[in-house]
Amino acid sequence: MQRPTVAEIDLSALRYNYHQVRKLSDSSRKFLAIVKANAYGHGAVRISQELEKCGVDFLGVAMCEEAAELRKAGINSSILVMGGIFHNQEDDFIKYDLIPVIFDMESARSLNARAAQNGIRLKVHVKLDTGMGRIGILPGDVEAFFSSMKDCHQLQVDGLLTHLAIADAIDDTATSFTCGQIDAFTSLVKKITEMGFSPSCLHLANSAAIIRTLDPSFNLVRPGIMLYGISPSPALHVDLKPVLSLKTKIIALKKITKGCSISYRRTFISGRESMIATLPIGYADGYSRQFSNRAAVVIHGRRAPVAGVVCMDMTMVDVTDIPAVNLHDEVVLLGSQGSQSISAHELAEIAHSIPYEILCGISSRVPRQYLNGS
Repeated sequence: MQRPTVAEIDLSALRYNYHQVRKLSDSSRKFLAIVKANAYGHGAVRISQELEKCGVDFLGVAMCEEAAELRKAGINSSILVMGGIFHNQEDDFIKYDLIPVIFDMESARSLNARAAQNGIRLKVHVKLDTGMGRIGILPGDVEAFFSSMKDCHQLQVDGLLTHLAIADAIDDTATSFTCGQIDAFTSLVKKITEMGFSPSCLHLANSAAIIRTLDPSFNLVRPGIMLYGISPSPALHVDLKPVLSLKTKIIALKKITKGCSISYRRTFISGRESMIATLPIGYADGYSRQFSNRAAVVIHGRRAPVAGVVCMDMTMVDVTDIPAVNLHDEVVLLGSQGSQSISAHELAEIAHSIPYEILCGISSRVPRQYLNGS
């Protein structure tokens, strides 16, 4: 038995979004599906299994540990580890047949040495920093880095990539910066190929760049948030279907008089005789405390406001204006019911955050239920 709080994952929506990405980008381009951070909270193993059936070329994770989980679950697709290779992980990259993203010479030499000891040659992708300022080879260091890479005979530079810092913003200043990154990457690719390298994968297209068709000349796209049915920005309109719905049920109902307080710190004081419903979900499940007195849920196709502070394990809502409300009624905290919906963008705005954090924040103690598998 389990409590009724659950994240429902609609795999038919995932497939729909996959095909939308294919429509937006040249179908001949390679497809790297980002499944890091537990597939943005959706469950990396099950999501990867479905995407593998769709025919993705690569799966993208942040860490070796995430990739190992997929391999142990029987995932056979090529896996790109976007966050690089840490000290003493070389054997795991070899064991699990992973493709590391490299951005420093020390890691390259260490991996090359282990590959030589095992008598194998490994594919790697090299990250270039064109303006993100996070990881990657700076333009001024590219020539020296790739000159040194020529001595790493066990490593094959099979890919070059960069990361766009502000592709989801469409104002002129942001667009100019993004175009500058794309131009810089194009120039660096040219320089690197002139040095004798022949990468088969060139990529920088995240979800925003795919939606805006910003880089038609590179041969791999790497969608993330849009696979899960959410645009990276409210300003970017695209036909997608949200994959995840967060649901629970009412576990307690009580009628309170005018002037009664609800939850910690008495931040909600009833202005009338009211009906309050208690839900078995709280900030330990990823339903943020920022939603206190600000967010709403959907019950019987109507919105009901959160009443008082969100607790660790429970949340109260004011259901006074919802007719025929009963114990065990379904409650939608993220998703749709009837004509009403609560979007990740809406919750993100309330929490002064972004949809990525809303999805990734749904904790592991919330069970994932998968619907409509292929």
